[in-house]
Amino acid sequence: MSSNKLLGKVALVTGGSSGIGLATAQRFSAEGARVFITGRRQTELDAAVKTFGNGTAIQADSSKLADLDRVYATIKKDAGKLDILFANAGSGTFAPLGQITEADFDETFGVNVKGLLFTVQKALPLLVDGSSVILNASIVATMGVPALSVYSATKAAVRNFARSWIRDLAARKIRVNVVSPGPIETPGITKIAGSAEAAQDFMAQMTPEIPMGRVGQPEEIAAVVLFLASDASSLLTGSIILADAGYTCW
Repeated sequence: MSSNKLLGKVALVTGGSSGIGLATAQRFSAEGARVFITGRRQTELDAAVKTFGNGTAIQADSSKLADLDRVYATIKKDAGKLDILFANAGSGTFAPLGQITEADFDETFGVNVKGLLFTVQKALPLLVDGSSVILNASIVATMGVPALSVYSATKAAVRNFARSWIRDLAARKIRVNVVSPGPIETPGITKIAGSAEAAQDFMAQMTPEIPMGRVGQPEEIAAVVLFLASDASSLLTGSIILADAGYTCW
């Protein structure tokens, strides 16, 4: 049941066509926000935006600055402001040292670092004073996982962006926080693993090491992002919330 925590707010969720992004867009909408989502594939975006009310889908690749300009031009025209930004779009692949390609590196850093940086920077003229920016990182930002060194490095960069940006944006009272998911059952895991079967094997291997004994669901991360987007987290900035079922506490 909605409590209208975001009534009258305008939110952007990048990478909003599936997984954590879609679950968050749905939750934002249910709480009263007008929600814009982005993604690379128009067909998936069109299907996603039909699952929640008061939403707009904009096809865009977050690593392309011209696409970001078009996203913010649309939001400016249609809504005139932005209260919440969830920089969620991400990419990655399994590649152990010795098998990392230049294409893998460029793709992962292009979306997760360059794309996220300019997603936030280009939003600044639309973000109202006192708005909330949430960055999607990962538990691998602070721990080593075989074959994920490039992806892990990008997520460590995301964490450090928040540390600096809270200083840059303090005068405008814009809060920047980080959600750090553990293993979550999403299409993104399948993409990183290379196949649905490999993703299931990966999660099965991790599950015994998770104190709660299970992987998370996108809706559970969406609840954390909602908290960071809402006034309930008014004292939080520069914070990182580990939403990992206790995985990193061992």
